[in-house]
Amino acid sequence: MMPLSNLRDEYDTVVVGAGPAGMAAALSALRTGVETVLMVDREVEPGGILNQCIHNGFGLHHFGEELTGPEYAQRFLTDLLDHHIDIATDCYVLDVTPDRLVTLMSPAVGVRQVLAGAVVLAMGARERTRGAIRIPGQRPSGVMTAGLAQKFVNQMGLLPGKRAVILGSGDIGLIMARRMTLEGVEVPGVFEIMPHANGLTRNIVQCLHDFDIPLHLSTTVVEIHGRDRVEKVTVAPVDDQLRPDLSRAHTVKCDTLLASIGLIPENELSQKLGLRLDPTTAGPVVTSTMETSRDGVFAAGNVVHIHDLVDFVSQEALLAGENAARYVTGRRPPADNIKLSSGANVASVVPHTISSDREHTVYLRVRKPMEKSWLRLGDVYEKRLRYVVPAEMVSLKVRPRFLEHFHGDSLTIDIVPRDEPGREEP
Repeated sequence: MMPLSNLRDEYDTVVVGAGPAGMAAALSALRTGVETVLMVDREVEPGGILNQCIHNGFGLHHFGEELTGPEYAQRFLTDLLDHHIDIATDCYVLDVTPDRLVTLMSPAVGVRQVLAGAVVLAMGARERTRGAIRIPGQRPSGVMTAGLAQKFVNQMGLLPGKRAVILGSGDIGLIMARRMTLEGVEVPGVFEIMPHANGLTRNIVQCLHDFDIPLHLSTTVVEIHGRDRVEKVTVAPVDDQLRPDLSRAHTVKCDTLLASIGLIPENELSQKLGLRLDPTTAGPVVTSTMETSRDGVFAAGNVVHIHDLVDFVSQEALLAGENAARYVTGRRPPADNIKLSSGANVASVVPHTISSDREHTVYLRVRKPMEKSWLRLGDVYEKRLRYVVPAEMVSLKVRPRFLEHFHGDSLTIDIVPRDEPGREEP
């Protein structure tokens, strides 16, 4: 870590964020050939959200072993320090201009500006709050996001309450249901408005089933009761239009309500830069090199789209860092020539464009669960899938040989039921 007074005036690459995406991007940029890299983060310690994720399950894809969040972060941080990358923590990025002038602010030093040859946005995501879904009722203490509760328990040693209701079945909420139970907090249930869970299957099993914590699907919190502190919540089932049936509502006593109702890419800087955003993911539109609509500005990780595994965040960020370095050193690959679009039962696709002469990993999310389906890349490729669920990303390797006889400029990705024989895979 370094004070802003020691910063250079110019860097080949500036990475905004020192979480899993930022660390991977910074390391990749330096390894690809640039000489100076600056990584900036507003927290005092690098690592981002990993520092409060003390459970295991990280690293199986990237490192080939099971690690805790802090262990996963330390692997990257050790490499960063060995490669002498400049790291400015407790430091805010106030602005990035289209010509990549980055304005920084530190409580210790004040404001500094540095010029970047390329910028990688890796700010991650923030949690949706109670206000995002407008739950009626009072505003007592004890209502917080699951991620904040995780920080209280794992980093600060504080218990937020004695009886906690979990609203939403996102992975952080599922993990906190288990964590609170292990700390002696009673968890009467997890209430999910959708007819399916929004967390990974392994977390449903390991965090709820293994601890006999009930999961109530198609059910939500419709009112919060309590003046100074939460006393109880009213929950009600919902119909297929997600409208609560108040005639079947009932109350659940609790002193804490944890909201695990989704993540939103942290894109204030992206909006300031005037980047083109995808309305589905709420993140920047990116090419196969993870370059945004602004020349020399790249993005990766949860700031682009919400991932289910940190290993995939790292993989995507390594690509962004590599291509940021290629941009600076004048070794950019040819421009993409095929646009990808979401089709049947596909909510989002990243990247948004690909090139027919290179191999790409494409990530997508489905709208609803489906068993025994076909994943179809236009009419050039088809792949069998055993099942898909909205909580888990689907990845597709698109190889140049798939596109040898394709002469169009756009492809639609569909996931459809396997109710008819499919084409042979190339």
